[in-house]
Amino acid sequence: MVYDYYASGAEDQWTLHENRFAFTKILFRPRILIDVSKIDMTTTVLGFKISMPIMIAPTAMQKMAHPEGEYATARAASAAGTIMTLSSWATSSVEEVASTGPGIRFFQLYVYKDRNVVAQLVRRAERAGFKAIALTVDTPRLGRREADIKNRFTLPPFLTLKNFEGLDLGKMDKADDSGLASYVAGQIDRSLSWKDVKWLQTITTLPILVKGVLTAEDARIAVEAGAAGIIVSNHGARQLDYVPATIMALEEVVKAAQGRVPVFLDGGVRRGTDVFKALALGASGIFIGRPVVFSLAAEGEAGVRKVLSMLREEFELTMALSGCRSLKEITRDHIMTEWDSPHPRPAPRL
Repeated sequence: MVYDYYASGAEDQWTLHENRFAFTKILFRPRILIDVSKIDMTTTVLGFKISMPIMIAPTAMQKMAHPEGEYATARAASAAGTIMTLSSWATSSVEEVASTGPGIRFFQLYVYKDRNVVAQLVRRAERAGFKAIALTVDTPRLGRREADIKNRFTLPPFLTLKNFEGLDLGKMDKADDSGLASYVAGQIDRSLSWKDVKWLQTITTLPILVKGVLTAEDARIAVEAGAAGIIVSNHGARQLDYVPATIMALEEVVKAAQGRVPVFLDGGVRRGTDVFKALALGASGIFIGRPVVFSLAAEGEAGVRKVLSMLREEFELTMALSGCRSLKEITRDHIMTEWDSPHPRPAPRL
């Protein structure tokens, strides 16, 4: 049940496959004979300096993967010098995660029907030292995840959604289909709209990242609405099936943002080469989700540290072999895609 929850996507899982496969349609145009004896991967995100443009996406209920759950992830992110995003539906609270020690952390927010719950949660995240809100905008209803329906997914009895424990919203009822889908139907606000992005800015001074943008139209509206950044995301292919892979939607969103806000990507990143491709298409950084929960399940904090260090080393090697010494040297000219003209040979099918 737990593995299926983490691994699966919506309906036919076409987008789940495509999130990965689309990266194979992008090839490198490496530049040679450049002194790459020193490589600088550091960057700043919303003014915060991090060691690399590889960050941790919000994934729910991490104690299902490992007893230390979000605590372990937070420590691994901090040790790697990067940002962790904590899910609203974490099995550890904002205060508990803050107690693991220093680190730059963002808080992913679902907007509940009860706005007092939302305001309270945002205030708690602020007090706990979280530096930004990642507002998930692609989930007015939960996508149809058939593995969860088959398994009658529910949060294991020894766990709670820790951020909501005191509000009687921390438990998930058993259901004939997915317990999470029923929870979302009961609690999450389907009326969420752009005016709520404005409202959120009245209750917090934290920068707001709009997570779940896939089109130029919405990118432009997000900028106008005062978003501090955009995360191109299809929710790990768990919401609407047959949306494009995020790496395919990225360039459209980057062009629409016109450099006014940073654009980030999540979905399908499994290699340092993928990170480079996203940056070449204009992303300011990427977030990883499933690699975190799978490494957490395998080896706890050490597993998450290892996944971050593997991606870091692969990305550094890709930069060196492409002739890039810093992130600003990574350009669109370092890649070619199937949709560029004239027609380059497509990537070999793996």
